[in-house]
Amino acid sequence: MERSLLQRIEAFLKESQMPPSVFGRAAARDPRLVSDLRGGREPGRRMTCRVEHFMNKWRADRYAGIVVPRGDRRVSAGGRA
Repeated sequence: MERSLLQRIEAFLKESQMPPSVFGRAAARDPRLVSDLRGGREPGRRMTCRVEHFMNKWRADRYAGIVVPRGDRRVSAGGRA
């Protein structure tokens, strides 16, 4: 059984350690994307393709060593908020 777009996004967020708003802004220029999907928003075909492309490109770049998971950038490495 195929997973929904939201399930694939949730798995990606966990894998990439990316906050939902950062993901939404980067993938679709919509910081509320994940929140809206969690609330029942149904994405269109174009949005689904855009989000899938972003996740696939991020993974390809990660495996090529171009990007690494950074986690939440609001917390610095020194532990200060």
